[in-house]
Amino acid sequence: MTALTHPSAATGSDAHYERLEFLGDAVLDLAIADMLMRRFPEAKEGPLSKQRASIVNGRTLALKAQAIGLGDLLKLGKGEEKSGGREKISILAAAFEAVIGAIYIDGGLGPAQRVVESLFADDIGGPAAERDYKTELQEIAYRRFRAQPVYELVSARGPDHAKRFTTRIRIAGRELGVGEGGSKKQSEQAAARAALMRIEDELRERGK
Repeated sequence: MTALTHPSAATGSDAHYERLEFLGDAVLDLAIADMLMRRFPEAKEGPLSKQRASIVNGRTLALKAQAIGLGDLLKLGKGEEKSGGREKISILAAAFEAVIGAIYIDGGLGPAQRVVESLFADDIGGPAAERDYKTELQEIAYRRFRAQPVYELVSARGPDHAKRFTTRIRIAGRELGVGEGGSKKQSEQAAARAALMRIEDELRERGK
């Protein structure tokens, strides 16, 4: 239960999840690094570090915590309960890391690594990690339209810890895609991906 006890609900000096969170953070980093090394045996340190950072972040960990129902199991103090602590990204992410730390203490690295692999298998080496849609689009835009893509930030909504950005993309005056993401850069990549798909669809139609 310690792994799911927020400091606001602790009764003793060590009866909450912060120490386990510290350990779980290190175990997660190691497990994800190991998965990346095995999946991309030729990749260099820079891209590997970048992808690990894109996976081991508060928002992703909070989503994993929600997916396995940790929010409902949290033990919170009255103040945190009233302020919606079960939905807070920082608390969910910390609890998730604490659970990984607890699994490591109880069973060692093997079981902890297997849990991480089962939960993060689809996050390793996905399309967004392998492709730079903005660079691809820039090359195609120049070849086909003799113009550069223009990115326009349409909106940035939500609280600071969970902002969602929406970006629109135009090439030679035409709107070709809209994308959304947890950062401006992610929303631009999503918009570029949408624009590439649109261009590919138009080329297929012309070829019929």
